[in-house]
Amino acid sequence: MITLATSENSTILLHPSDNVAIARVPVGSGMTVRGVVTRAAIAAGHKVAIRAIAPGEPVIRYGQFIGTAKTRIEPGDHVHTHNLAYEERGLDYEFPSADIPIPPPPTDAPTFLGYARDDGRVGTRNYIAVVAASNCAAHTAELIAASYDNDNLPDNVDGIVAFPHGEGCGHAIGPDTIQLQRTLAGVIHHPNVSSAIILGLGCEVNQIDQYTGTRLVGMTLQSSGGTRATVEAARREISKMIDLAASEKRTAQSASKIVLGLNCGGSDSFSGITANPALGVCSDLIAQAGGSAVLAETPEIFGAEHLLIRRARNRAVGEKLLRVVKGYKQYLVRLGGTFDDNPTPGNKAGGLTTILEKSLGAAAKAGTSPLNDVVDYAERVTTPGFVFMNTPGYDPVSLTGLAGGGVNVIAFTTGRGSAIGFSTIPVIKIASNSNTFGRMRDNMDINAGRIGDGDATVAAIGHEIFDLVLRVASGEQTASERLGHHEFVPWRIGPVL
Repeated sequence: MITLATSENSTILLHPSDNVAIARVPVGSGMTVRGVVTRAAIAAGHKVAIRAIAPGEPVIRYGQFIGTAKTRIEPGDHVHTHNLAYEERGLDYEFPSADIPIPPPPTDAPTFLGYARDDGRVGTRNYIAVVAASNCAAHTAELIAASYDNDNLPDNVDGIVAFPHGEGCGHAIGPDTIQLQRTLAGVIHHPNVSSAIILGLGCEVNQIDQYTGTRLVGMTLQSSGGTRATVEAARREISKMIDLAASEKRTAQSASKIVLGLNCGGSDSFSGITANPALGVCSDLIAQAGGSAVLAETPEIFGAEHLLIRRARNRAVGEKLLRVVKGYKQYLVRLGGTFDDNPTPGNKAGGLTTILEKSLGAAAKAGTSPLNDVVDYAERVTTPGFVFMNTPGYDPVSLTGLAGGGVNVIAFTTGRGSAIGFSTIPVIKIASNSNTFGRMRDNMDINAGRIGDGDATVAAIGHEIFDLVLRVASGEQTASERLGHHEFVPWRIGPVL
């Protein structure tokens, strides 16, 4: 049951030191909340000042700095883009003084049904992938996958899926090409992929001989006789791959084999109050079980990185995270941008004003466990517990990096609503508010908005997410899988030649 709004519960105070509260429901002008009278209508998720804030004075949410007042803000004022300014301030970085050991996985961890792979990882799905080495082979890769009816494949074969993209030629041979190769290798040798084809045109920068493996076949359009002949040649190879995949069975596996990707998109102010903290509870449960919870999106920890550094298992890990943030800032400056370019119009309509505010809520997805490792984009995750991956905040690119790193399930929180999915990895959608959950019911798996409604606790929804992760890892389809949503966009960081 949704708790009825009163003057006492119509706003949420997230920390005793905050000078703004968050409207849980729309609050009309002239309403008394937290001892002040509102001077304007406040939309759900937006901020209302609960005491006077002088020009240049910090605005505090979550007990943390989110910006400064542009003008004097009176108690009861709506606080948003018209009177709250983004400002970068120096942060105090508290590095750990000693190592925190990583415990072995528990012997009594929960289990799921997955596909054991030769390298020790475990798949939650069993796909055959057709991966384009470059844009020049992308259309043919799609033709190959489209020539199969995935609904009529043998049991245990989830589908034949294509990985088309616009990269692989016109690259400088160097870091950008190396990153693309790492990304493609990650989806080829992914635990959710039984076998794969790497498909090139033949003359591109990203040559197919860079990719090897016992369950990988390489071919090019130029050597196979063109588009139609390549489709037929690929189908002959895939027929053998289907037989192999059909012979593979799900077996009981420890939850320590879960590598959970953490992402958010279309965030609103409630994301940092409901869905993200609940996912943080799930992340801690994954870490306790010996699995990995991988937080991504470097722009969306800016302003919260000092909180993560405090949790680093040793100084080296904390310093690595700080280098990632500083390196990303240099990347933005080189291209004429700032971290505060990140909040989208939708984020702002949902009550988020600055990237600092957004990041403090986004970081909650990682729970409270020690930060055990920091990895580069699409770098394979091998460390249990909480891990951070350097990715952009742009969701398709971020999910692609997580996939390259080997996550076998993704949990994705959203406030405004997102329909994103991934070709070979189940994506669980968690709505931050009940309005979005109801409005996009076909796209959502869990309604964390029940927390804001007063109908559930953060801990209860966190355990619900954890239970769903295990069921999805065992084969239960997510909403994005049922609808066929999938996006694959490698991160292009270098020049086009």
